[in-house]
Amino acid sequence: MLGQLALWAKIANEASCGSPRWIGRGLSCVCIKRKGTYERICMNLTPVQEERLQRLKHRMKVYFDPSRRDHQEALKALWHATYPDQELQGLISEQWKDMGWQGRDPSTDFRGAGFISLENLLFFAKTFSASFQRLLKKQCGNRATWEYPFAVAGVNITFMIMQMLDLQSTKPRTFVRAIFIQMLSEDEWAFDLLYCVAFVVMDKQWLDKNASYMDFNEVLKSTRAQLERELMLDDVIRIEDMPSYSLLC
Repeated sequence: MLGQLALWAKIANEASCGSPRWIGRGLSCVCIKRKGTYERICMNLTPVQEERLQRLKHRMKVYFDPSRRDHQEALKALWHATYPDQELQGLISEQWKDMGWQGRDPSTDFRGAGFISLENLLFFAKTFSASFQRLLKKQCGNRATWEYPFAVAGVNITFMIMQMLDLQSTKPRTFVRAIFIQMLSEDEWAFDLLYCVAFVVMDKQWLDKNASYMDFNEVLKSTRAQLERELMLDDVIRIEDMPSYSLLC
């Protein structure tokens, strides 16, 4: 019995450090030391978790299609949420460059992360409008001559989170994924909230590092590392519990 407890403690200590070595051992549950005690997190999903996970996976598989009316309307909604006092001249327009798209047609920039990256930007604009506008307009800190393009950065952040959570894999390979799926029980919009946190963390890292355009990939890597650390903290049960959530307003 004592030997079995020691084995579980060893596995828990590995998992709490983000080690993936316990994955693939056929375990349906794993113990991790959180809040001073060993907490049991199960990989057998509840019906609510399964439903929300499948819905999120479906969102991740949807490509942006400029011919679809609902995708066109979402793009227009993003414009109006971003620039409520400016009339949009068209879905292909020089105006889009002001938001940080690479060219006149923003649809070409969604290839990496798909339609969900547009949904994430729109969620950010509507839910945390003050933070969204602050980052869009680069209002805080000493800014570089070559700043990151806001909208394209947003698409990259979506893609980074998708990779970090590894939700499309058939078997869990990271403990961060297991923790996030638990969070889906608390909030169906956990992915979108995590996106907003990631964006403000990325901008803070950008300023802290005095970064310029060529440093973006390194900033994105350090952003991912910070998100993973915060998701593993003892008291983080919901996205709102993450320390960096306080950066949003």
